[in-house]
Amino acid sequence: MPTISFEIQNQNYVVQVATGTLLSEAARQAHVELNIPCGGQGRCGRCAVMVKSGQVRLRSTARLTTADLAAGYALACQAVIESDAVVTIPPQEKVERRLITDKTATKITLPFIYDPARHQPMRLFTITMEPPSMADQTDDWSRLKRALEQELGIRKQEAGNLIANFKNLIADLPTLRRLGQVLREANWTVSVVVESGNNPRLVDVQNSKSKNTLFGVAVDIGTTTVSLYLVDLLSGEVLAKAAEYNGQIKRGEDVISRIIYAGKGEGLRELQSLVIDTINELITRVSQHAKISPLDIYKMTIAGNSTMIHLLLGLSPNSIRFEPFITTINQPPPVRAHELGLNIHPQANVDCLPGIASYVGADITAGVGGLELGESESLFLFLDVGTNGEMVLGDGNWLISCACSAGPAFEGAGVQDGMRATTGAIEEVWINNRTYEPTYRVIGNQNPKGLCGSGLISLLAELFITGAVDKAGNLNFDLESPRIRRGAHGAEYVVAWGLETEHGRDIVLTKVDIDNLIRAKGAIYAGFTILAESVGLDLAMVERVLIGGSFGQYLNIEKAVQIGLLPDVAWSKFHFLGNTALHGALLALLNRDYRQHITEIASKMTYLELSADNTFYDQFTSALFLPHTNIDKFPSVEALRSG
Repeated sequence: MPTISFEIQNQNYVVQVATGTLLSEAARQAHVELNIPCGGQGRCGRCAVMVKSGQVRLRSTARLTTADLAAGYALACQAVIESDAVVTIPPQEKVERRLITDKTATKITLPFIYDPARHQPMRLFTITMEPPSMADQTDDWSRLKRALEQELGIRKQEAGNLIANFKNLIADLPTLRRLGQVLREANWTVSVVVESGNNPRLVDVQNSKSKNTLFGVAVDIGTTTVSLYLVDLLSGEVLAKAAEYNGQIKRGEDVISRIIYAGKGEGLRELQSLVIDTINELITRVSQHAKISPLDIYKMTIAGNSTMIHLLLGLSPNSIRFEPFITTINQPPPVRAHELGLNIHPQANVDCLPGIASYVGADITAGVGGLELGESESLFLFLDVGTNGEMVLGDGNWLISCACSAGPAFEGAGVQDGMRATTGAIEEVWINNRTYEPTYRVIGNQNPKGLCGSGLISLLAELFITGAVDKAGNLNFDLESPRIRRGAHGAEYVVAWGLETEHGRDIVLTKVDIDNLIRAKGAIYAGFTILAESVGLDLAMVERVLIGGSFGQYLNIEKAVQIGLLPDVAWSKFHFLGNTALHGALLALLNRDYRQHITEIASKMTYLELSADNTFYDQFTSALFLPHTNIDKFPSVEALRSG
């Protein structure tokens, strides 16, 4: 078996693998960190390594120049090992932490007055029972249920009928194993946590006469970012919020890349472990901030797109990718925290919210349900723009949804100098319409490193409005500007010269980048256009355009309309809502009525599969111009260009 030696930052990692193994797999076995954001498809070029000695066979040389190949570079995900080799791995791109635990509690106004006795299925009781005797030889489990029945009688007026008869109480085996010892050590006065409902469950029993803490977490597993609220289930207060980039990013920046990676070897298990690790890190951070034990977290509610939910549960998402695009499950049953390796109470209930179809998942049902859009009387268009573009059109009587693959361009991937919205990213650009010289704003007010999604949209809009690019996205070489030039990858516009940048290289937007952005915006626009046409409506009839997701918070409406990403309607119709998926997960965590409402939303929402016929392709093709083939759809942009 060939021996592969990986050199990285003055350290050596050695592993033996079979001939024919990919370098990326050898790196994984050697526990060497390697970013593969395209999922191993050879598209992104970010897993480039230098083969110093030995033989590898290159399945693809995409993203590598002639000079790169001459220097010995290879894409690790496309290089097959044929002999012993020594490989140098350049420093890997670090995913910088963008959001940290809040320093103070997050004040969130709930759309209801929280009453745990009425709204919260997870309940806390302190009960005292008579110890067993020769006269009363009732078993421990029955004795506990009897005491709970007595406690329920005392609290009946408080709790109403929301707590089922405790004669039907069940318990998981690990809890039963502890029961006898805890009861005796506590001298028959214990605190118990019960999950009420049609099948009430004993979650925990503790030797504690004064336990008064009961916590839960609401989670949104985004393709890019995982966000989490820590919540006091007794008061309804959000104690802390934290967010972190999804650890799966290094194995795929979009859902398709992750589905592909999950189908390779141990890829599914690795992706599940990466997202669990991300959630556990956030749990540790919020628990330390709130000075609580993670073992006092008894409930977790999770929103996420269908692929993210499948990867979390360790379910193969492979069928999502292929026609007829079917999930393993849209409404997962609750599972226990220990089954997934989550660092909260082992018997805590983990509730993944229901989705609709392969590409419209629980993040959308949580968003629509949490905003009570299913009860809306006005016509709305709900958009969640990211690597996937999910959208819902409707009012209180009907809802129709669809999804399209926008690709990772809006996240800065698939773009030569693209990056995530972290320190050093250009987030806004203005171009002088006489000199074509740019000015820009950088996150963190430092020298720029690249362009994030909002910066790319802003830049493309400015290039179009000033005439530096035409409606097909071609750069105008008739302009006398040194910033429009031909580079190693074709035509490009220089946003920042190397002397201005953090890394000393020019930051550019290439024609290939422009094409990727136009395809991404075209897919989104085609999606909601088809939704409207499918029910015989014109987009002008929409009364509210609601934009959810973290990306939407940084979107400039004017620029987004100018490139044809958003419809050209009155600005007053646009509303940015932030992380609607996390908000919906929070409401489902706290209120059983909202949890049921989200299930009802999922059951009533119609899903439109865009690939079922050529309608999407026709609309998509029409949208592959700035802002559109039909300029009449964008009167404000036409007026600006002609003026």
